[in-house]
Amino acid sequence: MSLTIGEISYTNVIPAFYCMQKEKLRAETCRFEPKVPAELNKGMKNGDIDVAAISSFAFGDSVHEYELLPDLSVSSYGKVGSIFLFCHKPIEAMEGTNIALTSSSATSVHLLKVILKEFYGFENINYKTMTPDPETMRKENDGFLLIGDDAIQASWSMEENWYRYDLGELWYKNTGLPMTYAVFAVRKEAVKRHPAVVKKLYNEFLSSKRLSLSSYFDAMVKDVQTEHGGTMSFWKSYFRGLHYDFLEQEKKGLLYYYELIYKYGYFTQPVNEISIWSSGNEVQYLS
Repeated sequence: MSLTIGEISYTNVIPAFYCMQKEKLRAETCRFEPKVPAELNKGMKNGDIDVAAISSFAFGDSVHEYELLPDLSVSSYGKVGSIFLFCHKPIEAMEGTNIALTSSSATSVHLLKVILKEFYGFENINYKTMTPDPETMRKENDGFLLIGDDAIQASWSMEENWYRYDLGELWYKNTGLPMTYAVFAVRKEAVKRHPAVVKKLYNEFLSSKRLSLSSYFDAMVKDVQTEHGGTMSFWKSYFRGLHYDFLEQEKKGLLYYYELIYKYGYFTQPVNEISIWSSGNEVQYLS
Protein backbone atom coordinates (compact mmCIF):
# COMPACT_ATOMS: atom_id res chain seq x y z
CA MET A 1 0.00 0.00 0.00
CA SER A 2 1.44 3.37 -1.02
CA LEU A 3 1.98 6.52 1.01
CA THR A 4 0.15 9.42 -0.63
CA ILE A 5 1.73 12.85 -0.25
CA GLY A 6 -0.31 15.96 -0.93
CA GLU A 7 1.58 18.82 -2.56
CA ILE A 8 0.07 22.31 -2.35
CA SER A 9 -0.03 23.87 -5.79
CA TYR A 10 1.05 27.25 -4.38
CA THR A 11 4.47 28.87 -4.48
CA ASN A 12 4.76 29.42 -0.73
CA VAL A 13 5.43 25.73 -0.04
CA ILE A 14 7.89 25.16 -2.89
CA PRO A 15 11.07 25.06 -0.73
CA ALA A 16 9.92 21.87 0.98
CA PHE A 17 9.59 20.12 -2.41
CA TYR A 18 11.98 21.88 -4.80
CA CYS A 19 15.09 19.82 -3.98
CA MET A 20 13.26 16.69 -2.94
CA GLN A 21 14.42 13.43 -4.52
CA LYS A 22 10.97 12.35 -5.59
CA GLU A 23 12.10 9.39 -7.67
CA LYS A 24 13.83 7.90 -4.65
CA LEU A 25 10.62 8.33 -2.65
CA ARG A 26 8.48 6.88 -5.43
CA ALA A 27 10.67 3.80 -5.23
CA GLU A 28 9.60 3.65 -1.57
CA THR A 29 5.91 3.48 -2.65
CA CYS A 30 5.32 7.24 -2.26
CA ARG A 31 2.79 8.92 -4.55
CA PHE A 32 2.48 12.71 -4.99
CA GLU A 33 -0.82 14.54 -5.45
CA PRO A 34 -0.68 18.30 -6.30
CA LYS A 35 -3.79 20.08 -4.98
CA VAL A 36 -4.99 23.42 -3.64
CA PRO A 37 -5.19 23.72 0.18
CA ALA A 38 -8.93 23.05 0.44
CA GLU A 39 -8.55 19.80 -1.51
CA LEU A 40 -5.59 18.71 0.62
CA ASN A 41 -7.52 19.42 3.80
CA LYS A 42 -10.40 17.27 2.56
CA GLY A 43 -8.09 14.50 1.37
CA MET A 44 -6.31 14.33 4.70
CA LYS A 45 -9.61 14.33 6.56
CA ASN A 46 -11.08 11.40 4.64
CA GLY A 47 -7.82 9.42 4.45
CA ASP A 48 -7.13 9.75 0.72
CA ILE A 49 -3.92 11.63 1.54
CA ASP A 50 -1.48 10.47 4.23
CA VAL A 51 1.00 13.35 4.49
CA ALA A 52 0.67 16.98 3.44
CA ALA A 53 1.28 20.60 4.22
CA ILE A 54 -2.27 21.37 5.28
CA SER A 55 -3.89 24.53 6.54
CA SER A 56 -3.39 25.23 10.24
CA PHE A 57 -7.15 25.43 10.68
CA ALA A 58 -7.65 21.97 9.19
CA PHE A 59 -4.93 20.55 11.43
CA GLY A 60 -6.52 21.99 14.54
CA ASP A 61 -9.99 20.89 13.49
CA SER A 62 -8.82 17.25 13.30
CA VAL A 63 -5.89 17.48 15.70
CA HIS A 64 -6.47 14.04 17.22
CA GLU A 65 -6.09 12.32 13.84
CA TYR A 66 -2.70 13.83 12.93
CA GLU A 67 0.84 14.25 14.11
CA LEU A 68 2.80 17.36 13.19
CA LEU A 69 6.15 16.97 11.45
CA PRO A 70 8.57 19.16 13.46
CA ASP A 71 10.64 22.05 12.10
CA LEU A 72 8.38 22.46 9.07
CA SER A 73 5.69 25.06 8.41
CA VAL A 74 4.71 28.05 6.33
CA SER A 75 4.78 30.98 8.76
CA SER A 76 5.55 34.68 8.91
CA TYR A 77 6.63 37.25 11.44
CA GLY A 78 4.63 40.11 9.98
CA LYS A 79 3.88 40.42 6.28
CA VAL A 80 3.23 37.15 4.49
CA GLY A 81 2.91 38.73 1.05
CA SER A 82 0.23 36.37 -0.27
CA ILE A 83 -2.83 36.74 1.97
CA PHE A 84 -4.63 40.02 1.31
CA LEU A 85 -7.89 41.66 2.23
CA PHE A 86 -8.74 44.09 -0.56
CA CYS A 87 -11.39 46.70 0.27
CA HIS A 88 -12.59 50.01 -1.13
CA LYS A 89 -12.57 51.69 2.29
CA PRO A 90 -10.18 51.60 5.27
CA ILE A 91 -10.40 48.46 7.35
CA GLU A 92 -11.53 50.52 10.36
CA ALA A 93 -14.70 51.37 8.40
CA MET A 94 -15.60 47.81 7.37
CA GLU A 95 -18.24 47.16 10.04
CA GLY A 96 -21.57 46.34 8.38
CA THR A 97 -20.04 45.56 5.00
CA ASN A 98 -20.02 42.57 2.64
CA ILE A 99 -16.77 40.62 2.27
CA ALA A 100 -16.18 37.85 -0.26
CA LEU A 101 -14.00 35.00 0.96
CA THR A 102 -11.81 32.75 -1.16
CA SER A 103 -12.92 29.12 -1.31
CA SER A 104 -9.27 27.99 -1.41
CA SER A 105 -8.31 27.87 2.27
CA ALA A 106 -9.80 27.68 5.75
CA THR A 107 -6.90 29.14 7.77
CA SER A 108 -6.91 32.57 6.15
CA VAL A 109 -10.70 32.82 6.10
CA HIS A 110 -10.89 32.22 9.84
CA LEU A 111 -7.83 34.36 10.47
CA LEU A 112 -9.64 37.30 8.87
CA LYS A 113 -12.76 36.63 10.90
CA VAL A 114 -10.93 36.51 14.25
CA ILE A 115 -8.85 39.60 13.37
CA LEU A 116 -11.99 41.62 12.61
CA LYS A 117 -13.75 40.34 15.74
CA GLU A 118 -10.91 40.33 18.27
CA PHE A 119 -8.87 43.36 17.21
CA TYR A 120 -11.49 45.60 15.57
CA GLY A 121 -14.58 44.55 17.52
CA PHE A 122 -16.72 44.09 14.41
CA GLU A 123 -19.97 42.15 14.90
CA ASN A 124 -21.83 42.80 11.67
CA ILE A 125 -19.90 41.54 8.66
CA ASN A 126 -21.68 39.62 5.92
CA TYR A 127 -19.36 36.96 4.49
CA LYS A 128 -19.82 35.11 1.21
CA THR A 129 -17.55 32.29 0.01
CA MET A 130 -16.69 32.51 -3.67
CA THR A 131 -14.38 31.12 -6.31
CA PRO A 132 -11.15 33.19 -6.04
CA ASP A 133 -11.65 35.62 -8.91
CA PRO A 134 -11.08 39.31 -8.05
CA GLU A 135 -13.27 40.71 -10.82
CA THR A 136 -16.27 38.66 -9.73
CA MET A 137 -15.63 39.00 -6.00
CA ARG A 138 -15.58 42.77 -5.94
CA LYS A 139 -18.72 43.36 -8.02
CA GLU A 140 -21.22 43.12 -5.17
CA ASN A 141 -18.89 43.29 -2.18
CA ASP A 142 -17.08 45.95 -0.19
CA GLY A 143 -14.02 43.77 0.19
CA PHE A 144 -12.62 40.38 -0.71
CA LEU A 145 -9.99 37.97 0.60
CA LEU A 146 -7.50 36.20 -1.64
CA ILE A 147 -4.63 33.90 -0.78
CA GLY A 148 -1.58 32.39 -2.45
CA ASP A 149 -0.83 33.00 -6.10
CA ASP A 150 -4.30 34.50 -6.62
CA ALA A 151 -3.51 37.17 -4.02
CA ILE A 152 -0.07 37.88 -5.46
CA GLN A 153 -1.39 38.31 -9.00
CA ALA A 154 -4.22 40.56 -7.79
CA SER A 155 -1.81 42.72 -5.80
CA TRP A 156 0.13 43.46 -8.98
CA SER A 157 -2.91 44.71 -10.88
CA MET A 158 -5.34 46.12 -8.30
CA GLU A 159 -6.32 49.76 -8.77
CA GLU A 160 -4.79 52.25 -6.37
CA ASN A 161 -8.17 53.28 -4.95
CA TRP A 162 -8.55 49.84 -3.33
CA TYR A 163 -6.97 49.35 0.10
CA ARG A 164 -4.84 46.26 0.62
CA TYR A 165 -4.19 44.65 4.01
CA ASP A 166 -1.72 41.83 4.62
CA LEU A 167 -3.25 39.47 7.21
CA GLY A 168 0.16 38.39 8.48
CA GLU A 169 1.01 42.00 9.21
CA LEU A 170 -2.32 42.61 10.97
CA TRP A 171 -1.85 39.50 13.12
CA TYR A 172 1.71 40.37 14.12
CA LYS A 173 0.82 44.00 14.82
CA ASN A 174 -1.86 42.96 17.30
CA THR A 175 -0.21 39.90 18.89
CA GLY A 176 3.55 40.21 18.50
CA LEU A 177 3.49 36.55 17.48
CA PRO A 178 4.18 34.78 14.21
CA MET A 179 1.28 33.34 12.27
CA THR A 180 1.52 29.79 10.97
CA TYR A 181 -0.62 29.26 7.88
CA ALA A 182 0.25 25.66 7.09
CA VAL A 183 1.84 22.79 8.96
CA PHE A 184 3.21 19.50 7.69
CA ALA A 185 1.03 16.74 9.05
CA VAL A 186 0.90 12.96 8.85
CA ARG A 187 -2.11 10.81 9.62
CA LYS A 188 -1.49 8.65 12.69
CA GLU A 189 -2.63 5.54 10.88
CA ALA A 190 -0.10 6.22 8.09
CA VAL A 191 2.70 6.37 10.67
CA LYS A 192 1.67 2.93 11.89
CA ARG A 193 1.59 1.51 8.35
CA HIS A 194 4.76 3.11 6.97
CA PRO A 195 7.03 4.30 9.83
CA ALA A 196 10.27 3.92 7.86
CA VAL A 197 8.88 5.63 4.75
CA VAL A 198 7.53 8.53 6.80
CA LYS A 199 11.00 8.99 8.28
CA LYS A 200 12.61 9.06 4.82
CA LEU A 201 10.00 11.50 3.57
CA TYR A 202 10.52 13.76 6.57
CA ASN A 203 14.28 13.82 5.99
CA GLU A 204 13.65 14.75 2.37
CA PHE A 205 11.40 17.62 3.46
CA LEU A 206 14.12 18.96 5.76
CA SER A 207 16.85 18.55 3.18
CA SER A 208 14.81 20.23 0.46
CA LYS A 209 13.94 23.13 2.74
CA ARG A 210 17.57 23.68 3.67
CA LEU A 211 18.93 23.41 0.11
CA SER A 212 16.14 25.47 -1.47
CA LEU A 213 16.76 28.38 0.87
CA SER A 214 20.55 28.27 0.47
CA SER A 215 22.41 26.62 -2.41
CA TYR A 216 19.46 26.47 -4.82
CA PHE A 217 17.67 29.66 -3.80
CA ASP A 218 18.37 31.65 -6.98
CA ALA A 219 17.45 28.70 -9.20
CA MET A 220 14.18 28.20 -7.32
CA VAL A 221 13.31 31.89 -7.54
CA LYS A 222 14.10 31.94 -11.25
CA ASP A 223 11.81 28.98 -11.90
CA VAL A 224 8.99 30.64 -9.94
CA GLN A 225 9.47 33.90 -11.82
CA THR A 226 9.40 32.08 -15.17
CA GLU A 227 6.12 30.38 -14.29
CA HIS A 228 4.32 33.22 -12.50
CA GLY A 229 5.87 36.45 -13.79
CA GLY A 230 6.95 39.31 -11.58
CA THR A 231 10.55 40.22 -10.87
CA MET A 232 13.42 38.34 -9.30
CA SER A 233 13.61 40.95 -6.55
CA PHE A 234 9.92 40.49 -5.72
CA TRP A 235 10.19 36.70 -5.41
CA LYS A 236 13.43 36.85 -3.45
CA SER A 237 11.84 39.24 -0.99
CA TYR A 238 8.72 37.08 -0.83
CA PHE A 239 10.53 33.85 0.05
CA ARG A 240 12.89 35.61 2.47
CA GLY A 241 9.85 36.99 4.28
CA LEU A 242 8.47 33.52 4.97
CA HIS A 243 9.61 31.18 7.74
CA TYR A 244 9.63 27.45 7.22
CA ASP A 245 10.46 26.28 10.75
CA PHE A 246 8.15 25.30 13.58
CA LEU A 247 9.76 26.18 16.89
CA GLU A 248 8.61 27.66 20.19
CA GLN A 249 7.35 31.00 18.85
CA GLU A 250 5.49 29.39 15.97
CA LYS A 251 3.91 27.00 18.46
CA LYS A 252 2.90 29.88 20.72
CA GLY A 253 1.37 31.84 17.85
CA LEU A 254 -0.51 28.83 16.50
CA LEU A 255 -1.96 27.91 19.89
CA TYR A 256 -3.14 31.51 20.34
CA TYR A 257 -4.79 31.35 16.92
CA TYR A 258 -6.53 28.16 18.04
CA GLU A 259 -7.59 29.87 21.27
CA LEU A 260 -9.33 32.61 19.30
CA ILE A 261 -10.83 30.14 16.84
CA TYR A 262 -12.43 28.31 19.75
CA LYS A 263 -13.45 31.55 21.48
CA TYR A 264 -15.52 32.60 18.48
CA GLY A 265 -17.10 29.21 17.91
CA TYR A 266 -15.19 27.99 14.85
CA PHE A 267 -13.93 24.92 16.76
CA THR A 268 -16.25 22.76 18.84
CA GLN A 269 -13.39 21.84 21.20
CA PRO A 270 -10.33 23.78 22.39
CA VAL A 271 -6.88 22.84 21.11
CA ASN A 272 -4.42 23.05 24.01
CA GLU A 273 -1.73 20.67 22.78
CA ILE A 274 -0.28 19.40 19.53
CA SER A 275 1.13 15.91 19.01
CA ILE A 276 4.53 15.98 17.34
CA TRP A 277 5.87 13.08 15.29
CA SER A 278 9.41 11.95 16.08
CA SER A 279 11.76 9.68 14.14
CA GLY A 280 11.35 7.04 16.82
CA ASN A 281 7.57 7.53 16.69
CA GLU A 282 7.65 8.66 20.29
CA VAL A 283 4.86 11.20 20.33
CA GLN A 284 5.79 14.54 21.89
CA TYR A 285 3.33 17.21 22.93
CA LEU A 286 3.41 20.96 22.50
CA SER A 287 1.04 22.72 24.87
